[in-house]
Amino acid sequence: MSARNQTRRNRYDKKLSIAKRFPIELATVNFYHDVNLAYLVRAAACFGISTINVIGTVPPRRVINQLSGTTLDYVNLRQFSTPQQFMEYVRKDRINLVSVELDDLAVPIQEYEFDFFSKVCIVAGHETTGIPEGILLNSDVVYIPMPGVGFCLNTSQAANIILYEAVNQYKKFEARI
Repeated sequence: MSARNQTRRNRYDKKLSIAKRFPIELATVNFYHDVNLAYLVRAAACFGISTINVIGTVPPRRVINQLSGTTLDYVNLRQFSTPQQFMEYVRKDRINLVSVELDDLAVPIQEYEFDFFSKVCIVAGHETTGIPEGILLNSDVVYIPMPGVGFCLNTSQAANIILYEAVNQYKKFEARI
């Protein structure tokens, strides 16, 4: 049966048997626009990320699933009410946070090396307010250099770039150990 004759769900389920999962999590802050969280769900599913930590509220399943291209069943959403609650989880599980933020102390992504000897969680901020200060202070902070006239990517676009880089680095890390 050709891909054109299959539903997305059929194609996803078929690929599930060969799909890789990586020990990387994604975290984000509640959005004004549900579509951003849905795009992060889709990116996580595509890059083999099993868990998205959502700080704040999670929109109804039907909204996220439809906007994510029906990939929600392949990603676990873990909800935290506050940044402090999320940080308790991070400390308890000794997770290395990598935040994507435009910051004077941020390192360009192409110069950053992920430390995969501990669990990694990539934090993508809120469209308007960014990443809470308490999370930034406990993170390695990276940015995506943009040589064009624009200086700030959409949250889901930035997450896609960072996830791509993290997965590529993990594959190299895995080959060395």
